[in-house]
Amino acid sequence: MIRSRTLEEKLGSLYRAGGRIVGGVYLGRGQEAFSAAAGIHLRWDKDVYGPLIRDQAGRIAFGEPLIDSLRTYLGVVTGPMRGRDGNIHRGQPKHGYMAMISHLGSLLSVVAGALFARRIKGTLGDSAGATSIGDGGTSTGAFHEGLNMAAVEKLPLVVSIANNQYAYSTPTSRQYACENLVDRAHGYGIEGHSVDGTDLLACVKVYRTAFERARVGHGPQMVVGRLLRLGGHGEHDDASYIPESMKKIHESRDCLTVAQQQALDLGWTTQAELEAWHKQARQEVDQATSQVLKEPTPDPYRETWQALSTTSLVEGNEG
Repeated sequence: MIRSRTLEEKLGSLYRAGGRIVGGVYLGRGQEAFSAAAGIHLRWDKDVYGPLIRDQAGRIAFGEPLIDSLRTYLGVVTGPMRGRDGNIHRGQPKHGYMAMISHLGSLLSVVAGALFARRIKGTLGDSAGATSIGDGGTSTGAFHEGLNMAAVEKLPLVVSIANNQYAYSTPTSRQYACENLVDRAHGYGIEGHSVDGTDLLACVKVYRTAFERARVGHGPQMVVGRLLRLGGHGEHDDASYIPESMKKIHESRDCLTVAQQQALDLGWTTQAELEAWHKQARQEVDQATSQVLKEPTPDPYRETWQALSTTSLVEGNEG
């Protein structure tokens, strides 16, 4: 969570500096506990993970190196996407790390499809999949179709829903009529879990149960986290539509502050160690940023790939 917060503060400053980052920057400030708690239950090369725009903490917990994130945001050729795609559309499918799709809800079908393919090939084993969505994205047709298929096939899938009170600027009161989003789980015939998304220990406990049940054959698990993003939809959005009273309430319950206090209260760490972790995170991010800023960006005149194949035309086969 500390590394994610530190990295995203750097990304925000690079975006505001102008010209350093092409495209939008969407930060997960306030959602790190909910995201990281899911990511730590997943295994690189064994499970399938399809994170969303505010899942930097989950990405780090899953195993994404900080430098890969920076390389993608800054669009250099050394990154996993080689500077050819949007800064949040990054992944490494061969390791079970799926690139995000901007059409919200579509990732659910991708992760479910990967799990189903493994089942058909006989390689599923104890693999599990996970993907994320915001409260607004649960109203899309892609979300419904993907979750319905996963439920029918009883796939080992954990679906994280960050109920951050606003789908961009639309409040939840204008998005769904049920009392709580977790109620939707019943309609799909799957198990649902609700948790305070600002409480790290509670999130870890709920996700542990969800992943355990998914892995042993209980089918998809829906985990709804109650929280509020501590910022706008993206760095371009001032979030002026969110009442100041609501902002103050949630800012006083910053999940990173809560997690640090929990660790101190339980004797898991000391204030000196926490400060050392923050310092280490800043050093890691600064060093990685310095390195990536020296790396080359794509040169379209030197690219050897093309988006469309010309093989059929060369062979005289227009089909």
